[in-house]
Amino acid sequence: MVAIPIRAFTLIHLAVLFIAGVLLAISAELPISGYSQIVIMAFVWWVTSRSQSNVFAAFFKSGLVFGLGYFIIALWWIYISLHDVGGMSPVLSSFAVFALAVLMALYFGLAFGCGLLIQNSFWRGLVLPAAWVMAEYLRGQLFTGFPWMGLAESQVHGPFMQIAPYLGGLACTFLIIWASWQLSLLKIQNTLVVVAAIAIVQILGIWQFTSPNGAALSVRLIQGNFEQSLKFNPKEIWQQIHFYRDAIIRSPADLIIVPETAFPWPEPDLPDQSLKMIQGFVDQSGSQVLLGLIGKIPKDGNTFQYSNRVTGFTKDQVPYHYDKHHLVPFGEFIPPGFQWFVDAFKVPMSNFARGAITQSPFPISSQHHDIHKAQYAAISICYEDIFGNEIASRLRQSQNPVSLLINVTNLAWFGQSQAPMQQLRLSQLRSVETGLPSLRATNTGITAIIDHRGKVQAVLDQFVQGELSGTVQPYIGQTPYVIWGNWPILIFSLLVLLTAYLRFRK
Repeated sequence: MVAIPIRAFTLIHLAVLFIAGVLLAISAELPISGYSQIVIMAFVWWVTSRSQSNVFAAFFKSGLVFGLGYFIIALWWIYISLHDVGGMSPVLSSFAVFALAVLMALYFGLAFGCGLLIQNSFWRGLVLPAAWVMAEYLRGQLFTGFPWMGLAESQVHGPFMQIAPYLGGLACTFLIIWASWQLSLLKIQNTLVVVAAIAIVQILGIWQFTSPNGAALSVRLIQGNFEQSLKFNPKEIWQQIHFYRDAIIRSPADLIIVPETAFPWPEPDLPDQSLKMIQGFVDQSGSQVLLGLIGKIPKDGNTFQYSNRVTGFTKDQVPYHYDKHHLVPFGEFIPPGFQWFVDAFKVPMSNFARGAITQSPFPISSQHHDIHKAQYAAISICYEDIFGNEIASRLRQSQNPVSLLINVTNLAWFGQSQAPMQQLRLSQLRSVETGLPSLRATNTGITAIIDHRGKVQAVLDQFVQGELSGTVQPYIGQTPYVIWGNWPILIFSLLVLLTAYLRFRK
């Protein structure tokens, strides 16, 4: 037998892990993603555990390379927003995607490095998922956070989703890594333990923490399908505004929603009568309307700042306002110390004001039932709904019981990519965590109605102009995850890591 040099073995090992990362990202788009990703991760642990090195640096490198394969594929749609829409050069756009992939892969490297150092098989099976949970938590917090394409979202088509109402998406992540490690051992008893865990999680899904609240609401979700290149084109703005205005006032419904920046114009400066026409329609029909536009927030003196805003219209009421709180770095604000980067590379962006972290939910009354019994909807704009803990915190702190989640977004930035499907899965996960239905109104898709179990009830195809009409049943109550947030799984993970460190330190 010919011996393989250590260097060659290492290169082959890293190449295999990179390809595995690519396959993990691709498998996320499959209907069986929740199962296929567990199998791929099991293969990754099997390969990595046979590494010829057993030091933190080697495991970290393995995780970094695996993460690069994963995030380069998972986040390539950012290239579309920077190059195709934003006009940035191909080289700089490619570099930006690669740089972000490297940053995200660092968290994978950290999880690998900390989780694989323990040689004891039983404890490695606990330390590895605990380290992964902590790394994913940090990914959602540091530098304003970017928990996009976490493993948990695949569980909307997987075996561990029913743990989310109890402990959130991070608990799904823990079980994915734990199960994949057990399967990587290739032992019957370990496989049976995984099967038993799946059965227990399914049984837990029997219990419901929220219940129907009042009558179902009729909804109309309007999808304009305007290309981003036209979104802020002075010649096209009024066509968009008039399309959405006319679509709103065409027919009544309990709730009518149009996407993020459907009116790409500052709210107080609209020169025509569109807003007055919408308010008149609302006063006459009893419908409620949520409209994405540009807010204008006064500052000291005569200065002001724009915001990414949703305005709500209710009969005989002052318009409701929700200003986006969790802004996109380099997309909606300039991080401190990076003005030079924006100036040097002409990064396409805005500089919006940040809304308050706690904002009141939007009240909704039915036209056909008890008009005095309002439902309350928690609003999020664009990628705000990827932060499960923030959504849970808002529901927990709300003075009025929230019975519906609403997300408005404009995904025209990302063209024909997997980004809309990725965010749809995140919205599904939010519904499972909170036990509340979700409504998604988007410019180019995917516009959808999602029930309290995270199942898509109705959907409007991408890249079509039209509307999605249907009904949604509000729910009331709080899941354990809404009450506790991420604290239980974080505390458990920290205790596992601390115990393992004290037990196996040299």
